[in-house]
Amino acid sequence: MRSQVRGWRLRSSPLRRRSDVMEAWILVTVAVLLLVVAPLTGVAAAWWAHGDARALVREQREDLRHVRAEVVERASRTAPLAQSARQPTAKATVRWTDPELGPRTAVARVPPGTGTGAKVDVWLDSRGHSVTPPPGTAAVWQNTVTIGICTTGAAVAVILFGHTVVRHAAMRRRLAEWDQEWARTEPAWTGRRA
Repeated sequence: MRSQVRGWRLRSSPLRRRSDVMEAWILVTVAVLLLVVAPLTGVAAAWWAHGDARALVREQREDLRHVRAEVVERASRTAPLAQSARQPTAKATVRWTDPELGPRTAVARVPPGTGTGAKVDVWLDSRGHSVTPPPGTAAVWQNTVTIGICTTGAAVAVILFGHTVVRHAAMRRRLAEWDQEWARTEPAWTGRRA
């Protein structure tokens, strides 16, 4: 049966035990951890993830080269579709003019149904091979929010698990205290000798 009086564990009472006071302070601590520490942990992790993701995107953009190419051979229906994170793509032959090497062709990923003569954006690695484009700002923010939410959730789970462990330990201690007190009190009530 729950008490309807708020703060009864902290008030002076002959029935109040030391374990009741400890449980009240543990509840206050858990509330502070859940309302302050867990969100701050998520924000810190998200901030770190955002900086790390931006540095990774910047590094990828430095290693890759962006060119505007023309589709010379339409995406084949028999060409295998590659599923990227953003949208399905098909392979097609594209052509562009490199300032140093002149006209170049390569097989690149293009949106399905792209016809001959269409202009597409192609990202090339250092060897001139077509690669997937680096993630944009939306992907960076999605990663940031995901990391923040997951870290906050993990912190909440750890706090609640710790609270559960502490409550079970406190309950075992409280039951042991009651057993000791009953062992002292029971002979006076029942008239039985210990």
